Amino acid sequence: MACVLEAPLRMSVLSEVTASSRHYVDRLFDLDPQKVLQGVIDMKNAVIGNNKQKANLIVLGAVPRLLYLLQQETSSTELRTECAVVLGSLAMGTENNVKSLLDCHIIPALLQGLLSPDLKFIEACLRCLRTIFISPVTPEDLLYTDATVISHLMALLSRSRYTQEYICQIFSHCCKGPDHQTILFNHGAVQNIAHLLVSTSYKVRMQALKCFSVLAFENPQVSMTLVNVLVDGELLPQIFVKMLQRDKPIEMQLTSAKCLTSMCRAGAIRTDDSCIVLKTLPCLVRMCSKERLLEERVEGAETLAYLIETDVELQRIASITDHLIVMLADYFKYPSSVSAITDIKRLDHDLKHAHELRQAAFKLYASLGANDEDIRKKIIETENMMDRIVNGLSESSIKVRLAAVRCLHSLSRSVQQLRTSFQDHAVWKPLMKVLQNAPNEVLVVASSTLCNLLLEFSPSKEPILESGAIELLCSLTQSENLALRVNGIWALMNVAFQAEQKIKSDILRGLSTEQLFQLLSDSDVNVLMKTLGLLRNLLSTRPHIDHIMSTHGKQIMQAVTLILEGEHNIEVKEQTLCILANIADGTTAKELIMTNDDILQKIKYYMSHSNVKLQLAAMFCISNLIWNGEEGSQERQDKLRDMGIVDILHKLSQSSDPNLCDKAKTALQQYLA
Repeated sequence: MACVLEAPLRMSVLSEVTASSRHYVDRLFDLDPQKVLQGVIDMKNAVIGNNKQKANLIVLGAVPRLLYLLQQETSSTELRTECAVVLGSLAMGTENNVKSLLDCHIIPALLQGLLSPDLKFIEACLRCLRTIFISPVTPEDLLYTDATVISHLMALLSRSRYTQEYICQIFSHCCKGPDHQTILFNHGAVQNIAHLLVSTSYKVRMQALKCFSVLAFENPQVSMTLVNVLVDGELLPQIFVKMLQRDKPIEMQLTSAKCLTSMCRAGAIRTDDSCIVLKTLPCLVRMCSKERLLEERVEGAETLAYLIETDVELQRIASITDHLIVMLADYFKYPSSVSAITDIKRLDHDLKHAHELRQAAFKLYASLGANDEDIRKKIIETENMMDRIVNGLSESSIKVRLAAVRCLHSLSRSVQQLRTSFQDHAVWKPLMKVLQNAPNEVLVVASSTLCNLLLEFSPSKEPILESGAIELLCSLTQSENLALRVNGIWALMNVAFQAEQKIKSDILRGLSTEQLFQLLSDSDVNVLMKTLGLLRNLLSTRPHIDHIMSTHGKQIMQAVTLILEGEHNIEVKEQTLCILANIADGTTAKELIMTNDDILQKIKYYMSHSNVKLQLAAMFCISNLIWNGEEGSQERQDKLRDMGIVDILHKLSQSSDPNLCDKAKTALQQYLA
């Protein structure tokens, strides 16, 4: 089977290729095994560091022949080993080379080679496998198609320092997500790799460490196991801490910090443990310094952002360590001067990857400002910070846009900043632009931020509404994505709070009765609670209550009945009874309750419920219905007395709950007045 490059070559180019490289391939078909071996060795020397030659040989069909020779039992071990070396060298070329090798089914052939008794051949196959698996074009799942492969690789770990290095590297590159972690964990990865952390070979120690960093990431099972593993009488966290020390290579410091971070986030190590507060956190802050290489600064900031993301105390400690907040501002000025980087290749690389620094800085600022008002203030006061966020929202890189929105979301939790910096820089404009057309993961964070910008005290609320936000939010409530439905309805709830009647009418028009019902029957309790919250905000102030109930009363009463009859938790039913209490506060709207015997019976039932919250909510309904001095109050009182409500009020006036007792006594006074 021939392997060819994807694009067909022109004849003139092909003839050049044939002239310069054909003889290498021809020698692979010689009948004399010694000449074949020499041909493979010559080919090996010809392709080292020569990408053009590699591509030529692949086009001429060298790969199928090399794989054939590698798999032939009649081939000498030396020949098979040299074939594996050449294939490994071809794999070190371009991504297209790797694709061609994969098309020729190189992986099964190399895995078969691992069954050989010869160590040199095994090492050559592993080296080639390593090169192929670290390529971005190789699907990681190819390692897991045969269940026996992982077991065999674990067994080969003891053969030599090269098998240890290559196998650990294969594992760390092919462990993507919980399924892979579980497979490796169940095959004894922790026990088999732990002792390699004290190997005499730096490369083996480093690859073993990288293995643990991917195995433990977001995995409580692995993290909880690692914390108790002993190697040469020392616990693994202590070994990781030693690898964090300043005299160790940066790569080792960073990777061990990642291991300890994952273990901390999984709950295996406490956030106030000295190995986190005094070792891991300061190490990661050091990685953010401008003396470090771009990729080290990116990884340092992103790992630190993850470490402190959910812990207020760690956020405070990080914010005052080595002037971190100011240090991060340098991430936006990179590279600041050409003279600082003398290596032109390095400069070219860094210019192409500078956006990764901005992304990492936004992520870390988002974590730092997640909870503490003083930290948020310091971040916003950092030079040009709001301008940088605004620019970040419109960057071409989706990852930078997402990180900028996350940062904005974190800072938007500040009442003070919503009233000042957010207004001064009109951040709502680029945010609305982001919401028009973005992937779901960006939309989720952007819509969460919008929820905060639509709070009643936010000066941005009015211009956002004028720019068509209600229509946008109503469309979010129809999303299949749960987080977007929650955010859409949450933002509408904020919009409706103490809003004028026109805005409330716009919301009801934009949502439609059908969609409102859809949301009230949503399987997710968050969506249901926020929709009830929206209804409650819509049904506030008497003129609004009467107006909305005159146009949507029938449907709203139907929805309320359905919820009170359904299998819902206490909070949902309490919120629904509060909506009824609001309706009962209307002038004309209360008649919708009084003429609905089914609803009145439900209110009566909840007055005697075992849960005090529900009893109180039902009491509010009754109080609003019987209040003296309002038109028709006498008739309403009489009807409710006939239903036995007064008897229940007498009982409740003896309640051990002071709130309930007071409300019942106040209601009874309406009858006595």
